[in-house]
Amino acid sequence: MPRYALLLEYDGAGFVGWQRQASGVSVQQVLEEAAARLVRGAPVVCQAAGRTDAGVHAGGQVAHVDLAVALAPERLRDALNFHTRPHRVAVVRAVVAPEGFHARFSATGRFYRYRILNRRARPALDARVWHVTPPLDAGAMAAAARALLGRHDFTSFRAAACQANSPLRTLDVLEVRRLGEVIEVVAEARSFLHHQVRNMVGSLKLVGEGRWPVARMAAVLAARDRAAAGPTAPADGLCLTGVRYPVDPFEGAADGE
Repeated sequence: MPRYALLLEYDGAGFVGWQRQASGVSVQQVLEEAAARLVRGAPVVCQAAGRTDAGVHAGGQVAHVDLAVALAPERLRDALNFHTRPHRVAVVRAVVAPEGFHARFSATGRFYRYRILNRRARPALDARVWHVTPPLDAGAMAAAARALLGRHDFTSFRAAACQANSPLRTLDVLEVRRLGEVIEVVAEARSFLHHQVRNMVGSLKLVGEGRWPVARMAAVLAARDRAAAGPTAPADGLCLTGVRYPVDPFEGAADGE
C-alpha cells in the first residue's frame, strides 16, 4: 500500500481545526473524505505534522495518506483538490513518501508565523491577522522574546487542556519584526505545547503596548504558572508555515511528482 506525502495549505476559518471532532468540519475530515472517493469509499486516514487548532491557518502543513491503489502523484493531487471543493483546502504538492516516512513523528522542526495588524483601521482584505489598534513597540517585543529562547519549562505558556507529557520544550527561534503596519512573530521548535505560540504572542503584545517591561517576560517564564502570563492571542493571526524533516520528501521532486 503506497504512502504519499502531501504539502497542504488551508484557511482555518470555519474549521474546528486539523483533527476530526464530534461536531464541526475539520481539515482532516475533508481530506479523508476526498481520499476515500478515490478508493471506492474505503476508510482512509490522513496524519499531519501539526494538529492545528480551530481557526489556525497553514501554508506549509505536511500530511501523509496510505491508499489501497497506486496513483501518479500529480493525479492524486488534482483528484484531492477536485473532491475537497468548496472547502478552502488545497494540496499543493503530492509525492511518494520515502521509506519509513511519517508526517508527524518524522518531523524535526515546525515553523509558525503570527501576524498582528497594528493600525487604527480594521482589515478589509486580509482577515488572517490579529487587529491591534494601540501602537506596538516591536523592538521591545523582540527584546522580550529573547528571554524565551532555549530549553525551558513553558508551563506559563501552556494551555490548561494541553495533553503533552512534559512542559519542557526547546524554542529555537522567536523573532519579532515590523513590516509596515504588520508585526510578525516567527517561532521555530521541534514541537510546541498546546497554545504555546498564541500565549507567547499574547504576552509579547503587553510588552509592545508598554503595559509590561521587557524584563517581565523572564519572570513570567520562571513562574511556571499560566496565570502569570498574558492572554491567549486569537487564532486568526497564526499560520503553520513549514515543517522540517531529516530528508525533505518534496526536495528535488517535480511539481506534483
